[in-house]
Amino acid sequence: MIKRISFAEAKELLDTLPDKVLLDVREEEEYITGHAVDAVLLPVDELTDETAMDAIPSRTTPVLVYCRSGYRSNIAAHRLADFGYETVYDIGGLVGWPYGLV
Repeated sequence: MIKRISFAEAKELLDTLPDKVLLDVREEEEYITGHAVDAVLLPVDELTDETAMDAIPSRTTPVLVYCRSGYRSNIAAHRLADFGYETVYDIGGLVGWPYGLV
């Protein structure tokens, strides 16, 4: 299942889900200039079934995905669903993320 969610919905899930992965699928150069708290970097160009298994504990772990504008997060979300991840949330682009960056 892939569900497109708002920033507020993403924040609620991040605050309430005990096990989840927040996946930043931008390039490393973008990630180091600022990313959401606790985000794991896995550039979409490097996203394979194997790299996903390294970053995400299980296929039942909810995954929240974002990029800069929403294009790459959509690609990544569909790829993860194709790999068998059961719950994938597409946050879209990080631009405007109101909950702070590190």
